[in-house]
Amino acid sequence: MNQIQAVYNGKFDFLDKIKISPLSRAYTFSDSVYEVIPFYNLKIIAFDKHILRLKNSCKALSIAINIDATSEEIMHLIKQCDFKDGYVYYQASRGVDDIRSHIYKESISTETFGYIVEHAFKPKSLKVMFCEDLRWQRCDIKSTSLLGNVMSMNFASEKGCDEVIMHKNDLITEGGASNIFFINNDCVYTPSLSHNILPGITRELLITKIKESGIRVEEGQYTIDDLINAKSIWLTSSTKGLAQVSEILDYKTNLEMDNMLFKKCEEIFKNNFFI
Repeated sequence: MNQIQAVYNGKFDFLDKIKISPLSRAYTFSDSVYEVIPFYNLKIIAFDKHILRLKNSCKALSIAINIDATSEEIMHLIKQCDFKDGYVYYQASRGVDDIRSHIYKESISTETFGYIVEHAFKPKSLKVMFCEDLRWQRCDIKSTSLLGNVMSMNFASEKGCDEVIMHKNDLITEGGASNIFFINNDCVYTPSLSHNILPGITRELLITKIKESGIRVEEGQYTIDDLINAKSIWLTSSTKGLAQVSEILDYKTNLEMDNMLFKKCEEIFKNNFFI
């Protein structure tokens, strides 16, 4: 088994050698943010956008970060790996407390941690289920506070599903670890960004490229019924790419797995980022 390369507070080592204090605020309070940076054939996908989102997440929580050093660490992990496709998980926390306390000391030092994972980017269809969005009210920050996602995803897994589609008061927000797109009337729809939705990098890239190709895209507020009546639904993320929904648990749909507009969107994305 290959050992996983990692970095902790600027020092590189194997993942199983890195030790983190139980008083890390990432552990005690989820007082931390993270980013997932994918690469394909050693080509990093939208590196600057991922770094900017990490910087913005840190800024939103007033976590100090040396973004240049972070960028170098991520690049080093990718350059030193012995595989071509994968991603880097990178996390920045407020730091380590002397003793657990809600209010952190001004003198606390930011704690950073990252590791690299081999990952195959393959097309996949998903069985999903609807669930109430249980999460906190700042989902636009890529916080490690993912308990609501974890609860919903594991409940869905027990039902034989791969993912969830969350909603607040019948309005669709996002997937458990993804953004949502659907097709009707030759138009691509996706929920507009808000505090309830993470600004996904793959979401942004896809919208830009399919608009450039002349495909109509609308962002707005959409309901469960909009998805039930859709011709095609897919989820996007840095590790999923475009993953088509094949079934919604307990709902009868008319999803077209060979929908031509979805196929065109998928091809546009692949040709721009997976060549």
